[in-house]
Amino acid sequence: MKLAIMTKPTFFVEEDKILEALFEEGLEDLHIYKPGSSPIYVERLLSLLPESTHRRITVHDHYYLKEEFSLYGIHIDDCTLPRPAGYRGNFSRTCSDLSMLKEAKKKSRYVFLRNIFDSQSEQGQQATFSQAELQMASRQGLIDKHVYALGGVSLDNIRTIRDLGFGGVVVCGDLWNRFDIHNETDFRNVISHFEKLKSAIA
Repeated sequence: MKLAIMTKPTFFVEEDKILEALFEEGLEDLHIYKPGSSPIYVERLLSLLPESTHRRITVHDHYYLKEEFSLYGIHIDDCTLPRPAGYRGNFSRTCSDLSMLKEAKKKSRYVFLRNIFDSQSEQGQQATFSQAELQMASRQGLIDKHVYALGGVSLDNIRTIRDLGFGGVVVCGDLWNRFDIHNETDFRNVISHFEKLKSAIA
């Protein structure tokens, strides 16, 4: 399985330092997800990261940054929206409906299927599929190596996700909840947990 890390929705002081450390520990797929943010703040974050890491970064907004910083690709958070006119690079998308998953896979390099478990990072975002529904989708081939599980992914449920046939996991809250952005500067717990996540998906 693949491991994708999604940023916190908000910016914080130590963010670039933590992301750089995660890249040094082997992070291959970072999704910068900052809904409603001004592009200047995303630009600043990207400019603080080593250029060598940019090819491992996907942006969920401000798609012009893909070319400006030579990023890996763009991500479309609504599976019903088309890719930007004229865009030819890598792109992925999020899907929240099993009935739309087959079509979404045809139009994307990979798809995030969201709300697999109750979210740890977005309050009120609860699981929308039963295990029986996910198992059926797996048997039908809807869930495969091109589909990543998003929503409440943690060390405790990665084995379940693997058994369902997902090609990857998207981790957010399970990682970032180990660092208090208001009161901490030591982020060793984040790096240590990332190492455990890497081992779990290997």
